[in-house]
Amino acid sequence: MEKGIFISIKPEYTKRIELLEKNYEFRKYLPKESFNLLYVYETYPTCSLKYILTIDNIIIYPDKIKDNGYGNDDFNNGLKKSKYAYHISKVEKLDNPIQLNILKSKYGFTAPQSYAYDSRYKELTNYIKKAPKKVIKK
Repeated sequence: MEKGIFISIKPEYTKRIELLEKNYEFRKYLPKESFNLLYVYETYPTCSLKYILTIDNIIIYPDKIKDNGYGNDDFNNGLKKSKYAYHISKVEKLDNPIQLNILKSKYGFTAPQSYAYDSRYKELTNYIKKAPKKVIKK
């Protein structure tokens, strides 16, 4: 069963994810409920919901990431504040990213400071699942 969380990521990092340079998303937290999807809101100046990332493994520091990728060495060497590395196994990009003003007015969405469960935004989650997307990484 697919279960997701909404997170915010800066454009400099989403670009690296889209270019497949960054294969882990690093976070300071591990939500209590299990999940396998990250619905990504890209922060300023983009300010839109743009990506869906499928997660298939979570590495907890001091365990090491074996793959090469942007930020992986810093994680392995304890140089990040983040203690959790979410492995990105699939990257999808919405054909029509959803701008913040629409997210707010239509879905009551607030850009997450840490994360929000997809159950908080059921109508938005259902829309995203049906929306046309481009698969960047399978």
